[in-house]
Amino acid sequence: MELAILDWIQENLRSDAMDFIMSHITLLGNAGIMWIIIAAALILWKKYRPLGLTMAAGLVSSLVVGNVILKNLFARPRPCWINDTVDLLIPMPKDYSFPSGHTLCSFISATIIFQYNRAWGIAAYILSGLIAFSRMYLYVHYLTDVLAGVILGIAIGLLVSKISMKIASQKS
Repeated sequence: MELAILDWIQENLRSDAMDFIMSHITLLGNAGIMWIIIAAALILWKKYRPLGLTMAAGLVSSLVVGNVILKNLFARPRPCWINDTVDLLIPMPKDYSFPSGHTLCSFISATIIFQYNRAWGIAAYILSGLIAFSRMYLYVHYLTDVLAGVILGIAIGLLVSKISMKIASQKS
């Protein structure tokens, strides 16, 4: 069923323009680099240091929960490993599929940003949604990988934000 969804995307949405856009959007989520850069910039800016530190904690949580624990626990093969007839636009991923690390990292970051600044958070959620969709478009994640990344990302983002706010209130 899930391969049918990915195949439908390939058959109905794939175009040269979308190939270009999706392969570049997914780069923003590679190794969480864009979110790491944003967190680092916020840490350097005193006014936004608490947000940057909270994002950094969220990114570490993403790495541990997603890449270290869940991917190895579930060991789900990627769709591009199952159906190797699809021409990949990005290098073949070597790690497991569940959950989508790009999506998890992005939604943790967007949720934390949203807790501090709603306008920035909405923009971060839109970008996170595009990154998540790019993973299906590029045939490297199933819908459930992406949905798990969204749900876990929001939950972890809320938890990290709550812990951060509690720590900040105790310092005051």
